[in-house]
Amino acid sequence: MNIENEKELYLLVMSAPVGICVLDADTLKAEIVNDSFIAVAGKPREAILDRFYWDTFSEVREYYEAALAGVVSDGKTFSANEAELILIRNGREETVYVTFVYTPLKSAKGKVEKIAIWVLENTPQVIQRRKVEESEKFARTVFYNSPVAKIVLIGSNMLLREANEKMLDFFGKKPSIIGTPILETVPELKNTRLPDEYQHVLRTGETYTNSAERIELIKDGISSVGYYDYTFKPLQDTDGSVYGVIFTIIDVTDQVISRNRLEEAELSMRGAVELAQLGTWSIDVATNGLTYSDRLIEWFGFDPAAKDYNEVIPILSDEDQKRVADAVAWALNPQSGGLYDEIYTVIHPTTGNKRILHAQGKTVFDPEGKPVRLNGTAQDITIQTKLQIELENQVQQRTEEIASVVEELRATNEELEQTNLQLKHSNQELEQFAYIASHDLQEPLRKISTFMELLESSITNHLDEKSRSYINKIKDATVRMSKLIRDVLAYSALPKNDYSFEEVNLENTVKHALEDYDVLLDRTGAAVTWNTLPIIKGIPLQMSQLFFNLIGNALKFIRADVQPKIQIHCSIATPEEIRPLNLKEGASYYKIQFTDNGIGMDPENTHKIFSIFQRLHRKNEYVGTGIGLAMCKKIVQNHNGEIDAEGSSKNGAVFNVYLPA
Repeated sequence: MNIENEKELYLLVMSAPVGICVLDADTLKAEIVNDSFIAVAGKPREAILDRFYWDTFSEVREYYEAALAGVVSDGKTFSANEAELILIRNGREETVYVTFVYTPLKSAKGKVEKIAIWVLENTPQVIQRRKVEESEKFARTVFYNSPVAKIVLIGSNMLLREANEKMLDFFGKKPSIIGTPILETVPELKNTRLPDEYQHVLRTGETYTNSAERIELIKDGISSVGYYDYTFKPLQDTDGSVYGVIFTIIDVTDQVISRNRLEEAELSMRGAVELAQLGTWSIDVATNGLTYSDRLIEWFGFDPAAKDYNEVIPILSDEDQKRVADAVAWALNPQSGGLYDEIYTVIHPTTGNKRILHAQGKTVFDPEGKPVRLNGTAQDITIQTKLQIELENQVQQRTEEIASVVEELRATNEELEQTNLQLKHSNQELEQFAYIASHDLQEPLRKISTFMELLESSITNHLDEKSRSYINKIKDATVRMSKLIRDVLAYSALPKNDYSFEEVNLENTVKHALEDYDVLLDRTGAAVTWNTLPIIKGIPLQMSQLFFNLIGNALKFIRADVQPKIQIHCSIATPEEIRPLNLKEGASYYKIQFTDNGIGMDPENTHKIFSIFQRLHRKNEYVGTGIGLAMCKKIVQNHNGEIDAEGSSKNGAVFNVYLPA
């Protein structure tokens, strides 16, 4: 900008609608200052005129001194738009927003003679705009972070302009649908009333709300049906014209389903009331009004509508009136919990018939704990009461009869106790007899064996084959008799209760039993396998005898030309397995099963084999005394268990041992 006439410049500055200050380019002193500049600067004219510019505006010198110097040296304009400045105005520090321009004023020769500073304060506009921006930002934050699904639709084609995350989840779509017509990206909405309702709001500018509307959407190719509350709220431009809507939707599927279920439950309840032949009643506490169902009107003989419930009391039998009145009063007291439960007799005012009713109710209290209403039901229990009285009479009669039987049983029990005592003495005598008999029989048997050996050695050269055969038979019989006596002695000792139970590791028990049979196992090639065996409470010696006998039994009755296989498997017995054995109900038992592939037995013989001296084969076929399995049964019973051979066949024997876990 060239200047020649300072007068013209002065007039131009002083009449300008914006703040202007003209500086000398060399001294940077203010030569001309108009009123608008003084208003923006907030300083008196004398503090600006003829003063070094940066002395006057020292608070912003560090930010713009270099820019002003550049205008002087380069002759190029510098401008700042809505710059935030901290100025000392009217003696106070203020933050203001100004737009200003440093413009060089040049001579005809192009030299910068003056600097014109143009200033326009924007503080109100900037503050207002920022408030608007913050408001819009807040609105957008609320919109996008709302827990409710929201969408902005514009135009007649329902263009999707904005959608928060909840709405995208509702549609099952990605943000890429924004900017497209909603009916193209979610075509199933065409089958709803939403498009027509949108057009209605767009046309009338009226907010539209709907509740519990059934809407079907396709999400990931799967149909999804729900119930929703939604609102169309019109959006208007500055002219008041509706250009779109904010659509808000809330999923109320759970509430609708719950309400439907409640209605179904109420319907079922009404059906149940009818089916149970119940009457219903209600007392309005404020008016003391009483309401009866048709069934109660029939039972009481009058309709209490618009009457005080106290008028019903005289219809009750004399002995029930005070008790029922007190019970109703107590049920209306918050301390009672609101419960009412009484049985009383109603006397029909016309027929005089008596009916026994069982009434139950619950008081509804307001938030302050005051009773509002007492609702309840009543059931005719006349027949049940009469039956109960008759039943009580019969029970009394039966009780007297039972007392007589109990007395007889007591006498019988005394006889049984005496018999058991005698049986105990007999068992002790038998055990003593078995022990003495077995012990005393050993002595003559040893003498027979000894003298037979002496006889054989003295005449062995004079014996023929037949005589030698007789001697061998005598020797074999002696051996069998000796073993039989030992087994009888061991069997008789089993029932004694002088053993203490302790922990027995059945893993070690089976290993020790196999060590005793190592020679026989090698000779027969038998294979013995077992799974994990438990630790139980038992008598170690008897458990060893049990496993020794059962494994020995399997090794005895093997098949020719077939490798013997013995399997021992332990599991927890099922209730179905325990029930037939008459074991303790509710207790847990181990089932230890011994299975072999030997000659087995006929299923009908499985109950015989546990009897003493019971044999299924001739003694010349398989050695033995017939006591081994009987000893097994005694041992298991000593441990409060049971043993059977269920599952045995001619393909092999199966022994099931049940012991308390």
